[in-house]
Amino acid sequence: MEKVKAALKDAKVIPVVILEDEEKAVPLAKKLLENGTRVIEITFRTAAAEASIRRIKAECPEMVIGAGTILTEDELNRAIQAGVSFCVSPGLDTALVQKAQSKNMPFIPGISTASELTAALNIGCKTVKFFPAEAAGGIPMLKSLMAAFGHCGVTVMPTGGITETSADAWFNVKGVLCVGGSWMINPILKTL
Repeated sequence: MEKVKAALKDAKVIPVVILEDEEKAVPLAKKLLENGTRVIEITFRTAAAEASIRRIKAECPEMVIGAGTILTEDELNRAIQAGVSFCVSPGLDTALVQKAQSKNMPFIPGISTASELTAALNIGCKTVKFFPAEAAGGIPMLKSLMAAFGHCGVTVMPTGGITETSADAWFNVKGVLCVGGSWMINPILKTL
């Protein structure tokens, strides 16, 4: 997990991508790399996700690829077989996290409450996704959580409703490792 955390911290902003067409995966990854972005999260919300990951892995080996919206063991296994470096989920499913841990796959579960963060820490997850960030109380909510949990060494990836304009403000919150967003993706996809 430390290698993934270092890549996320270095990237600061993680493009969260929903790809309907696997043919756009490699051109998108190449554009992101040209712009200095070497981490991408491909969501498992479409039929093109797994193939997109495989293509990026094969043709852009320098890209650190995460699989997002991992909700089931089947999706976890398919993401691992496709070659991802980490997995992300919008919620906390302890059994799924433990499956990922048993396969040595870095897994970032989603949390939005103190109870969920406690449960994540209790199963060894010190890096979590705060989701849906804006709808779950935004920066004030995350500051409150970090006031209580900051001493635990937790790092957070807020995602959901964050924009290009609001992204910088999130980095003023203790423990924010990076932010996830999609605002930079649509302009690129329109050119492909």
